[in-house]
Amino acid sequence: MNVRVWVGRMAILDLLLAGLLIGIRLWDANQFMPTILYQETNITETKKGTQNRPPDKEKQYEGKRIALTFDDGPDPRYTEKLLDGLKERGVKATFFITGANAAKYPDIVKRIQEEGHLIGNHTYHHVQLTNANGEQFRNEIISTNEVIREITGEDTEYIRPPYGSWNKKYEEELNMFPVLWSIDPRDWCSDDTACIVQNTIGKIKEGDIILLHDQYPSSVSAALEIVDRLQQEGYVFVTVEELLLD
Repeated sequence: MNVRVWVGRMAILDLLLAGLLIGIRLWDANQFMPTILYQETNITETKKGTQNRPPDKEKQYEGKRIALTFDDGPDPRYTEKLLDGLKERGVKATFFITGANAAKYPDIVKRIQEEGHLIGNHTYHHVQLTNANGEQFRNEIISTNEVIREITGEDTEYIRPPYGSWNKKYEEELNMFPVLWSIDPRDWCSDDTACIVQNTIGKIKEGDIILLHDQYPSSVSAALEIVDRLQQEGYVFVTVEELLLD
């Protein structure tokens, strides 16, 4: 084979391989587009002004404060049992409720409010934000806010976006601030109360936000045991608003 012909063919092959690699990288980037477009927001920056707080004020409020949060409710089987236990222990928590469940069980939502807990938005049907459903996601937030306002007479500023998927544009557009979590014992996939408890208290530190769900009996039992054990260690349970703004 002529040397020039061979060199030319090799150059064409190199160009084809380079194009293939670029195509693979672009395809791979598209697979992770939701992570790029819909970033998880740091839990310490979920409210206006908290990231600009002077260092001396931050130190002033350091202590063993933690927040207990519950997603997906209210649930007629377990939420009231949980509320009974929290009331006995003098604990305030945060409930990120779905609009659909709130509309079904308004009396439980009202009780959550009356007993001093914070109510947040968890979309209407537990919808995860993607790069294809932004308008639906926005409408789910608005609908849930309307249900909460109708029941409680108050607006909510806090949202826990399902699966942590969020776009910061909604913070200004809807005046909503995302609250994620720092401790996730994955209680939704375990009915082992002791395991849930250990996966929580084994990692806990001041300022943590614990994620649980008030839809499972094991989660409710674990939550109350977590409270009992951590109160003995000097931890104080507050709402996420108190934790983030104090």
